[in-house]
Amino acid sequence: MTTRQHSPETFDEKVAQLQELRTAAAHSSPEAEEKQHAKGKYTARERIEKLLDEGSFQELDTFVRHRTVDFDMQKNRAWGDAVVTGHGTIDGRRVCVFSQDFTVFGGSLGEVMAEKMCKVMDLAAKIGCPVIGINDSGGARIQEGVVSLGAYGDVFVRNVKCSGVIPQISLIMGPCAGGAVYSPAITDFIFMVKETSHMFITGPDVIKTVTGEEVDFESLGGAMTHNTKSGVAHLAADDEDQCIEDTRYLMGFLPQNNLETPPRITPTDDPDRMDEALDTIVPDSANKPYDMREVIKLAMDDGEFFEIHEHFAKNIVCGFSRLDGYAVGVVGNQPAQMAGVLDIDASAKAARFVRTCDAFNIPIITFTDVPGFLPGTSQEWGGIIRHGAKLLYAFTEATVPKITVITRKAYGGAYDVMASKHLLADFNFAWPQAEVAVMGPEGAVNIIYRRDIAASPTPDERRSRLMDDYKARFANPYVAAERGYIDDVILPHETRPKLVSALHTLLTKREPGPKRKHGNIPL
Repeated sequence: MTTRQHSPETFDEKVAQLQELRTAAAHSSPEAEEKQHAKGKYTARERIEKLLDEGSFQELDTFVRHRTVDFDMQKNRAWGDAVVTGHGTIDGRRVCVFSQDFTVFGGSLGEVMAEKMCKVMDLAAKIGCPVIGINDSGGARIQEGVVSLGAYGDVFVRNVKCSGVIPQISLIMGPCAGGAVYSPAITDFIFMVKETSHMFITGPDVIKTVTGEEVDFESLGGAMTHNTKSGVAHLAADDEDQCIEDTRYLMGFLPQNNLETPPRITPTDDPDRMDEALDTIVPDSANKPYDMREVIKLAMDDGEFFEIHEHFAKNIVCGFSRLDGYAVGVVGNQPAQMAGVLDIDASAKAARFVRTCDAFNIPIITFTDVPGFLPGTSQEWGGIIRHGAKLLYAFTEATVPKITVITRKAYGGAYDVMASKHLLADFNFAWPQAEVAVMGPEGAVNIIYRRDIAASPTPDERRSRLMDDYKARFANPYVAAERGYIDDVILPHETRPKLVSALHTLLTKREPGPKRKHGNIPL
């Protein structure tokens, strides 16, 4: 058998050509790269290098180029077009990634750019790994007309089909406008960078023309706007380095896909640890606030709590922690904000988080201290019924392990909604000071004994005595415990070992759902 010999000169020339093309693809415009750096932004490839484990990135479609000839576009055909795609690892675990390149056509999306993005998203779905999209784009490529709009549609379809199957994370690291915003909106988590990233359907100029409103980019669609007002974004980073680091951290709580569980780390915190600080964390006065995040940190491994949607609907907290090394999602009413009352935004925020945890096999720990739903015409007209039902629906629908601890108040319908036994929670615990009732003592007494109080010569004294009686009879966890709605009343310092034991018990939980296409959540 003879081996075919390459001509050294010919082969070397081909190698040189390949290297030349790779260099051209990696550095399409040094001037444009300098402009990126001047804005405090990294280039598309630099972002990927920082996101992935060193040396792990395997680029795909390096030599793809657009096919447009209108408007003399054939004279500028950058290698790779306006997006870098491929796969690599984060902490040794495979991920797929695309990073839009603002230095090429302003990152505008055209037909072949979308083909590259769809190809890597299809790969992620096929092999069952997360996909991370880095967005930095001026929008649709106008020169390609309706073809670019169709290309967006192709991307949206992949987002929908991958939803709940593989984790999808969007990093907004520049402009993201018009139809482009709907791809990140479908993904599981959106990270934004303060001052340099923006999301909006219509820009300030169009808004001024149509409505007369004057607004700047940051106020309209900046990182803090979407983290505080709209709730579109989940985290806001001070710079791109922090954004990338937060993304890598988040990945440690997520599985590769919906058929796997999140990675367990070797625990360094004693699962039987009891913290007596929990015994005094809830004030004696039912009207005094405390920070639920402190309860969470004292109960979880090493005080770890990665909060999601931190700046939005602060009256409820959501985030990721670990119990004995296992990743868990945590939801808790926040007495330090609006007394922990449930309103429209809090309900939607928590419902979204619960559904995300359920989709990716992450157990849910709920800490309840809720006086009820927020009253008022703005809430009723805004649809608190519909939005509150989202949270009810999400908790009921979730089949992952669900463990609830009532730390203080659990009043009215909000008691039901916050992962009660009636919504199929697996284990429900209560602290001794827990109050499980239809409403607070004052409201209940004013309704039940209205005539009695009115007829009393000393109404205030009579009301006070009746309230004390109501508290003794109903403002405790034992009426609920008598009926099995509470599995156990525990001392606060026992919370951690109780949660760890319950979680271990539920690790083999299996709960097949009914046969149906899908439910109809009240969106």
